[in-house]
Amino acid sequence: MKHPVDVYVGKRIRHRRWMNGTTQQQLAEKVGIKFQQIQKYETGMNRVSASRLWDIGHALNVPISFFFEGLEQDDMAAHGAADLPSDILADKEALELLRSYYTMPENQRRRLFDLARVLSDAA
Repeated sequence: MKHPVDVYVGKRIRHRRWMNGTTQQQLAEKVGIKFQQIQKYETGMNRVSASRLWDIGHALNVPISFFFEGLEQDDMAAHGAADLPSDILADKEALELLRSYYTMPENQRRRLFDLARVLSDAA
């Protein structure tokens, strides 16, 4: 399970990168890693170490504190209580499930949807 703080920091990295007009590849090259690692950081899939966050902040021209601005302890407690990621479409498994779901015929989708609802109510 992704930690809500990691997801938040990842979103702030992505936000700043977009605001700068920097691609994942460009940021990765500045930091000395592969762009796939930037993708994992931005989704919160991988936790950013302090030294790496320092490098990313330097590459994006922001202090490390930028990545934590707006982060409140109460907000994180609320996110932790919910078992869903705050950005469900950033989750690779959820996206794959959604794509598969919509390739199914309508009648099968309805039956699968009903089954999922029953299983979630039973949990």
